[in-house]
Amino acid sequence: QVQLVESGGGLVQAGGSLRLSCAASGRTFSSYGMGWFRQAPGKERDFVAGISWSGDSTDYADSVKGRFTISRDNAKKMVYLQMNSLKPEDTAAYHCAADPTGRGSPGAPYPYWGQGTQVTVSS
Repeated sequence: QVQLVESGGGLVQAGGSLRLSCAASGRTFSSYGMGWFRQAPGKERDFVAGISWSGDSTDYADSVKGRFTISRDNAKKMVYLQMNSLKPEDTAAYHCAADPTGRGSPGAPYPYWGQGTQVTVSS
């Protein structure tokens, strides 16, 4: 199993940047694919970005391509989401999740979730 704790959310003006962090515990973290998801009020939870267990493969939602970057540090058991050129429509609760298959792709299973961190982008 793996436990996940997100941090780094906050209030930012449109055009600004934030870096989200996800701290993981568990001996097998380096074998998990990792994903970031977001959920705005009244909307479904959406895939934002994912990274394979090795970090060699990444996936992004079309809405964030070129603005967001996912990365990981297996030695520190950390996953990051660098968010640049933020827009009001990026406002949501952001969650990291772990994929035991190692893929970190949109269609992978994500049985482990963090509690989330709120990102609010003002116009």
